[in-house]
Amino acid sequence: MALRPTTPPLNALRAFEAAARLGSFARAAAELSVTSGAISQQVANLEASLGMSLFER
Repeated sequence: MALRPTTPPLNALRAFEAAARLGSFARAAAELSVTSGAISQQVANLEASLGMSLFER
């Protein structure tokens, strides 16, 4: 039986999309009404689940 790929959490995808579109974790946080730390954590979780970096830091 083949393994099903796991779907990344929706909040992590929203955080990534907003940060990429707005160019800033702080602006993404303001748009999503969360802290910039929450955006950072969600993006880190997404990067871990995908096994790759999504932003140059």
